[in-house]
Amino acid sequence: MKKKRRFIIMTTTRMIMLGFLAAILIGTLLLSLPIATKSRTVTPLIDTLFTATTSICVTGLSTVVMAEHWSLFGQVVILFLIQFGGLGIVTFTTTILLVLGKRISLKERLLLQDAYNLDTLQGLVRITIRIIKGTLVVEGVGALLCCIRFIPQYHFFQGIWYAVFHSVSSFCNAGIDLFGGESLIAYRGDVLINLVTMALIILGGIGFPVWWEFLENLKEMRRKKRRNELVRFRPNLHFRIAVSMTVFLILSGALLTLFLEYHNPQTLQPLPFGEKVLASLFQSVTLRTAGFQTIPQQCFKEGTSMIYLLLMFIGGSPSGTAGGIKTVTIVLVIATVLSTVAGRSHTQVLRRKIAPKDVRKAFAVFGMGLGIMFVLVAALMIVENAYFLDSLYEMVSATATVGLSRDFTGSLSVAGKILVIVGMYLGRIGPITMALAINTRHENNKTAYPEGRVLVG
Repeated sequence: MKKKRRFIIMTTTRMIMLGFLAAILIGTLLLSLPIATKSRTVTPLIDTLFTATTSICVTGLSTVVMAEHWSLFGQVVILFLIQFGGLGIVTFTTTILLVLGKRISLKERLLLQDAYNLDTLQGLVRITIRIIKGTLVVEGVGALLCCIRFIPQYHFFQGIWYAVFHSVSSFCNAGIDLFGGESLIAYRGDVLINLVTMALIILGGIGFPVWWEFLENLKEMRRKKRRNELVRFRPNLHFRIAVSMTVFLILSGALLTLFLEYHNPQTLQPLPFGEKVLASLFQSVTLRTAGFQTIPQQCFKEGTSMIYLLLMFIGGSPSGTAGGIKTVTIVLVIATVLSTVAGRSHTQVLRRKIAPKDVRKAFAVFGMGLGIMFVLVAALMIVENAYFLDSLYEMVSATATVGLSRDFTGSLSVAGKILVIVGMYLGRIGPITMALAINTRHENNKTAYPEGRVLVG
């Protein structure tokens, strides 16, 4: 039985890695067709590969101007890749099987269990259906709201297309736009577009488990209300950590941006106070790995950009569309450090003792993310001979699948583009496959070794 389980684990990680790789190759092939460009010419292979990777990995970095370079066919391919990458290979594959009326086998249910990081096989297909329905509803509402602004500006059909594309890109935290290479700078003071975009980014990045917990609590509260029982909202520990950390990071990022950039003539100084607040809030939200911008990133002060590096590295929450090492991971790392300093024998968060395997997993994800970033930043600086902060910002943005750049992506050499492609792929794949392997692999070695002591610090 154990051998069978190990085979399934390997199949899960291999399916994710090879599934994303296959999607990137198919996307590259489709974008290489002359029909994919407005000029009806063949795009250089490195640029089609870069575009397919940034779309699948929902990053947003681009070596070409999306709106000017790609035709409607190319844009449809990119949108499909974004949706595929946002939902994930396992969820997407299961959806296709459900649409075709195929039976979900035990093996596929085990793949879903590993992908969703759940302890039971019950209700997995129902969870997948809820994810798809929830995604379509949220993206649909977002698109309808964007139509209010885009249809008058771009006319009916193009306005609808822009609204759909922007809604999907926002929810999937992709940061890819069709507005001519300026992202949302033209909409910096537009309250509607800012609020809709931020809402989509947060809903996608908060993670589907938070959705489920919120809806289950609402159902339970309604049942108790009908029975005239005491009604309380009692979310689980994951919900409380993910939501509280997300709110803290967004508010602290916005306040720091407002404070540090208030008198910067290149960013906030020329703006009215209300627009300053809106721009600061949007900047903080987009650092959750969304990649849209209302202020060019190279205009921010270097000290502010260093803070942004930390926010990008953390990213969104587990089992969502965002990247980064995730909010729950950084909370467990910080809590473990504080617990050790306080002399506790265990990690404690919100008056709950955290299981040792979850603590080890958090440090593994943290260490892997930091290691990948360090190696790729060093390699990028070697091949590009570029300014340190620009290289660091570019690679953190790539490995955390953010998509923000200090106007550096367009000047990358072929070697630099390849490194960023690797960073985007590993950033999307590495933490996922590693977390799955650590979460599902049980210790088979019964050998017990003597305890050893070492000096630390």
